[in-house]
Amino acid sequence: MVTATHSTEASEDARRAAIDHLWMNSRGWTEMAESGEPNVLVEGSGVRVKDASGKWWMDVNGGYMSVHAGYGRTEIADAAYEQMKRLPYMANTTTAEPTPKLARKLAEITPGNLTRSYFVSGGSEANESALKMARAFQQRTGYPGRHIVISRRGSYHGALGQTMWLGGLPGQHREDYGPSYPGMVYAPQPLPYRCELGGRTPSECAALCAEAVKSLIQFHGEESVCAVIAEPVASPLGAAVPGGEYWPMLRETCTRYGVVLIADEVVTGFGRTGKMFAVEHWGVTPDVMTVAKGIVSSYLPIGAAIATEQVAQAFAGGPNSKNRQLNHTLTFSGHPVAAAAALKNIEILETENLVDNSEKTGKYFLESLEELKDKHDIIGDVRGLGLFLGVELVKDRETREPLGQEADVGARIGQKMADRAMIFRAYQSSMSIGPPLCITRGEVDEIVRALDESIAEVSIDLGLGV
Repeated sequence: MVTATHSTEASEDARRAAIDHLWMNSRGWTEMAESGEPNVLVEGSGVRVKDASGKWWMDVNGGYMSVHAGYGRTEIADAAYEQMKRLPYMANTTTAEPTPKLARKLAEITPGNLTRSYFVSGGSEANESALKMARAFQQRTGYPGRHIVISRRGSYHGALGQTMWLGGLPGQHREDYGPSYPGMVYAPQPLPYRCELGGRTPSECAALCAEAVKSLIQFHGEESVCAVIAEPVASPLGAAVPGGEYWPMLRETCTRYGVVLIADEVVTGFGRTGKMFAVEHWGVTPDVMTVAKGIVSSYLPIGAAIATEQVAQAFAGGPNSKNRQLNHTLTFSGHPVAAAAALKNIEILETENLVDNSEKTGKYFLESLEELKDKHDIIGDVRGLGLFLGVELVKDRETREPLGQEADVGARIGQKMADRAMIFRAYQSSMSIGPPLCITRGEVDEIVRALDESIAEVSIDLGLGV
């Protein structure tokens, strides 16, 4: 057994190595060094993680809203280990047993006729692959001029070549990587609380925003528009749940104009919203669905772009030159160890009814957040589906005036939560909450209590009252 002293020394050594050599996601090493970060974790169980000093923390967002089955699931680790002992990788032009089994499982549980999976290492790669599929599909079906991709302001689809130019958020600093990728067009986000087209109800906002996509297609010409990509529920804006009309209207528009509809379920897939996939809330099947995160609860890197039979058939190969295979190769595509882990993770989600728990416990969580809204004037809106929830803080609830960046409210809330042994990073004043799907009502109460106290303290600090 490793002693506590040795563990602390090892942790400090790892922290120094991070400061000196590690490039972490969206973090600067200077600020981390000044604040004594990063916190080095050594163990996890359920919704909690332990650092080297022995302190347990609750991970409010389960990694990047991605550890669906919870920490410490030795069954997933064992499945990966057993596969690694048998066959860690596959020879060129072959596959290994877990990979096609995972593809078949996805075909069984995804909606409609989504039947064929191209495996990748994560969400950004999944969306990048989906865009390549969409453009190649249009070429092969006789529409070579279709190159424009429509995404929505306030969405996030990844950080690679094309994907980083989809959507867009304040503070994203895309100017560092210009010029912008060609053919990117932006539609409004159907967020009812801040409908940029003036919709006064969720239904009105949904219809206006869906019509805006149609108008963009008509303006640019259907012969020029390749695809529409959208998250069923947008994550950066704090669980932007659209009105019920939005996705059916989007599906009808894309079908009418021959545009490929890509549903980015990287965050929402595998039970996050109380359905196995979020598009099921609206009875819609996209042409391509992208997944990652919850497919394996982040135990190993894996994701997929899953296409309908109609789209996939354009890449089946054979004597027809227009039907050739997709010219797209990734070294770790379909990695058998990750596939074995994903199969075990999906088994856990199903046998332990974690999707059902997401729906029921998420409803309880949302009701608890509504009670917080009644207590704190700084809370302008709470929203969500399942265990994908959002809280928006405002300067004035009546006018919905947002808190300025100078308030640094996200960092303030994060620090107050850390004081209560909660790992929680808010984005400015829009907070997304997405704990592991195994969370209990008692653990929800802990988070809500910590948020209650943290918001009250930040409100006082900003002179906004309680």
